[in-house]
Amino acid sequence: MDLADVLVALFIAVVLIVSLLSNLLVLICFIYSSDIRKQVPGIFIVNLSFCNLLLTVLNMPATLLGIVKKQQPFGDCICQTVGFVETFLSTNTMLSMAALSIDKWIAVVFPLSYASKMRYKDAVLMVSYTWVHSLTFPVVAAFLSWVDFSNRYASCTLHLREEVHRRQFTVFTIVFHATSFMLSLVILCFTYLKVLKVARFHCRRIDIITMQTLVLLVDIHPSVKQRCLAEQKSRRQRATKKISIFIGSFIVCFAPYIITRLIELLPFVNISDYWGVLSKCLAYSKAASDPFVYSLLRQQYKRVLVNIVNRLLRKDFYPSSGHNSSLDTENDYCLQRV
Repeated sequence: MDLADVLVALFIAVVLIVSLLSNLLVLICFIYSSDIRKQVPGIFIVNLSFCNLLLTVLNMPATLLGIVKKQQPFGDCICQTVGFVETFLSTNTMLSMAALSIDKWIAVVFPLSYASKMRYKDAVLMVSYTWVHSLTFPVVAAFLSWVDFSNRYASCTLHLREEVHRRQFTVFTIVFHATSFMLSLVILCFTYLKVLKVARFHCRRIDIITMQTLVLLVDIHPSVKQRCLAEQKSRRQRATKKISIFIGSFIVCFAPYIITRLIELLPFVNISDYWGVLSKCLAYSKAASDPFVYSLLRQQYKRVLVNIVNRLLRKDFYPSSGHNSSLDTENDYCLQRV
């Protein structure tokens, strides 16, 4: 192994450890807190974390072995199974992020009718669709023997072995990525930009009220007025920052790999193996970042984790919904929807 292979292997190992621990924490929070289980977004988050966890346990070690050995790490049967699972899980995670964005869009843009528009059974139906959709393409690929080890990505993935099927494989690959990556990206952009528009509207209303109040309070201390103005600026930037993280992390992690998979369909393009493996690692890194982007940095999950740690320290661990009142939980949940 040369230096580049060592660095890539270390990167995957770090991503694997972070993804394993963070996604396990999300699932533990879901199991431990009845409040999280009752909320509709919890269904999408637990599905996303479950898929990321399987991807971490099954596919990342296989790719790591492929980099170290520079050859197929398993037999053909196991390799095809791993490739099948990866295609299914990667599609499912993308669609789960799209489902989360739809939920947030409905909660923010239609807050009064959210309870009727996004019920618990509606979330279950959406998750069921992501599973059916995600299973369709790997089943077709496995039936046509388009799942094999690729040296370019050092992993078992969609791979064409016989050039005679190149045209069919090209059409399949374009349709696959158009209905997974592109569809999810369009939904993410549409929903989150709508959310950002509403958030900015509310920020402007709050700013107007704040300025009117500051004008009336002529005796207010300058330092207090300065803090109010600083809070205005921070509030305007907060929503933009969150939306940028949601969309930006999706593009940065997945786009290089998807674009590489599409460019390699051109017979006159030769893609470096180093770039292929690197783009694969970027896609894996999304599994490590998702728990922080969608759940662990939220106050509700932080409180649940603190509650778990406190109970473990008191050696009195048992499932509980937490010490917060239902009113506090409901208010925090409404604030987190923006």
